[in-house]
Amino acid sequence: MRIDISIKEQTLRLVDAAGHVLHSYSVSTAANGAGEVTGSYCTPRGKHLVRAKIGAGLAANTILVGRRPNGEIYCRELAERFPTRDWILTRILWLSGCEPGRNRLGQVDTMRRYIYIHGSPDTTPMGRPGSHGCIRMRNADIVELFERVLPYTPVEISED
Repeated sequence: MRIDISIKEQTLRLVDAAGHVLHSYSVSTAANGAGEVTGSYCTPRGKHLVRAKIGAGLAANTILVGRRPNGEIYCRELAERFPTRDWILTRILWLSGCEPGRNRLGQVDTMRRYIYIHGSPDTTPMGRPGSHGCIRMRNADIVELFERVLPYTPVEISED
């Protein structure tokens, strides 16, 4: 099993060992486009893996801060109070780069950049760039994906 993410198509595909697409999801990658450098707020390209799965069993819309639930559930009132917050909700698949010098180590380290596949408010537009570097998904979609993948699942992020 592997995850393929297309920045151009704004899709995430779950693919089995034979290469068959099991499911395709609409996502939102970085508003700043593709790139690997720390502080760029871009989505890193290349070979990655799911280094950690965070949030098993949490309620949908649980707010995660520093990869931990903060005790709050996302709602319209919180959205209105914090209109510019980059919400990380429900589940996190924390990515680690596999290519030293491209997306691992030094100033291009995906894991040290805290790049995730994560849930977002259901009002967040999908199918177009908008994140700060992560791959945003709808909450129901990240829950489904989270249950289907294991730690160390390969992830390929490409521009095509």
